[in-house]
Amino acid sequence: MTDIEVVRHPTARRIRLVVDPANGTVRLVLPRRAAMKPALAWAQGKADWIAAQRAALPQAVPFAPGAVLSVADETLTIGWTAGSRRRVERIGDTLSLSGPIETLPRRVEAWLRARALETLSAETAHYAAKAGVTVSKVAIGDARGRWGSCAGDGTIRYSWRLILAPAWVRRATVAHEVAHRVHMDHSPAFHAVVARLYEGDATAARAWLRAHGAALHWVGRSSG
Repeated sequence: MTDIEVVRHPTARRIRLVVDPANGTVRLVLPRRAAMKPALAWAQGKADWIAAQRAALPQAVPFAPGAVLSVADETLTIGWTAGSRRRVERIGDTLSLSGPIETLPRRVEAWLRARALETLSAETAHYAAKAGVTVSKVAIGDARGRWGSCAGDGTIRYSWRLILAPAWVRRATVAHEVAHRVHMDHSPAFHAVVARLYEGDATAARAWLRAHGAALHWVGRSSG
């Protein structure tokens, strides 16, 4: 039987069954007063639909020897050899490491996070200078629902997975968050700032993330 996560949503008007494209979780969304038992029985009867939805999810790309990653518009292959070297080194188009094979995924992710923080910090500084604003801190995380956020104290947080996206998409996200240091909303004035800061089409970048962003969350996963 499929595990189903039940969520009561205060504004939901009908029962909905969804499969999260970022992780494959099956979620039953209920209005606040909906009866649980018949709704759950209905959802469990949708096994064929759930299977079809899961089959259409992006393919998992585990961090393993031979895996090919797109990192900041460059194609890199994970290379592992027996030995004691734990540090990840980039050698040409290879992410090279040895050490315990069971810790390889954690070490590769740590390398990607460090690369993401370095790149996003530099790009944030670039757009902040262009906008004439300050950013108190740049941080990274792994939120499923947001690619970036800007807090009132000037902290900007990004998903580290942006380093796996095309550079033009990543930079549009950075420009978007820096523009929030001027306008903490999504008003026409805010979008005018984004257009002034970003060198390309920010609308196209948002469309790319809607179409392909879920696949980025499957990079580093061991299975579907």
